Amino acid sequence: MNTIFIILALVAFSIPAIVSYRWRHSIRLVANPKVELFVRVLLILSSLIAVITTVGIVLSLLFESIRFFNLVSPLEFLTSTVWSPQTALRGDQVGGSGVFGSLPLLAGTMLISAIAMTVAVPVGLFAAIYLAEYATPRFRNWAKPALEILAGVPTVVYGFFAALTVAPILRETGTVLGLDIASESALAAGSVMGIMIIPFVSSLSDDVIRAVPRSLRDASLGLGATQSETIRQVVLPAALPGIVSAVLLAASRAIGETMIVVMAAGLAAKLTANPLEAVTTVTVQIVTLLVGDQEFDSAKTLAAFALGLLLFCVTLTLNFIAFKVVQRYREQYD
Repeated sequence: MNTIFIILALVAFSIPAIVSYRWRHSIRLVANPKVELFVRVLLILSSLIAVITTVGIVLSLLFESIRFFNLVSPLEFLTSTVWSPQTALRGDQVGGSGVFGSLPLLAGTMLISAIAMTVAVPVGLFAAIYLAEYATPRFRNWAKPALEILAGVPTVVYGFFAALTVAPILRETGTVLGLDIASESALAAGSVMGIMIIPFVSSLSDDVIRAVPRSLRDASLGLGATQSETIRQVVLPAALPGIVSAVLLAASRAIGETMIVVMAAGLAAKLTANPLEAVTTVTVQIVTLLVGDQEFDSAKTLAAFALGLLLFCVTLTLNFIAFKVVQRYREQYD
């Protein structure tokens, strides 16, 4: 009797568990059309927001730039070598007519960016090659995060470092060597900016290099190539599209930097290729033009939008060149 009671009790307790198990494992994972439609609409809206935002930014720059070019000749803006946007903001003020030549600003931007890339690309790329191909896992686990900390340092800190440490060192070194280095120079700003963008080159290049299939390395080593020859002739060509993208991202970061230039390179609009002199950039002048209580009816204020459009065109040109380079080498190595 007791045995029958125990069996019935076990059956009674087992039935809910069996039913629950069968119910959970018999559910058919059939797609819900309403959920699919909602997700699709959400994805389409997200894509449209990105596209509309980009179009809105371009149109806002374009419309305000057209207003500027109604006041200032586009030929003067693109060819003049003098930048002096001191105009009267209101009728009761006295101000100059203003000269809006973008060449000194563009030259300063390219000069500082070139110095920054000269520092960042070799150091970042060599660091990426070492971490991806030579470093032990233990060293890589702490070296890569330590290198990427540079990307998290605020740009104003780099500006202080450039103005208070790097610039005096360069000026004293120049005095010893008989060189006249300005207290605010493109060399100081570009060098510190290069240090700032090293993680952009290093981290992205490291990921791209590690993504190259191991079979390519093994095939090269099996044919008798050394590790350095394999890296130079197999790994880097295969990873070139990603490396070009990393360099392009770093260049865009350098072109758009403002704080370091303000604090270390100055505000002097000079058309010069001498890295020892003080220069300014397009982004710095955009900030300068829009600081304070400005009226968006004067050529001085509207010049900021024209400079923004110019910077957009320069960045777009760099993207196009990089796309062509990537396309060419992909056809060669795919």
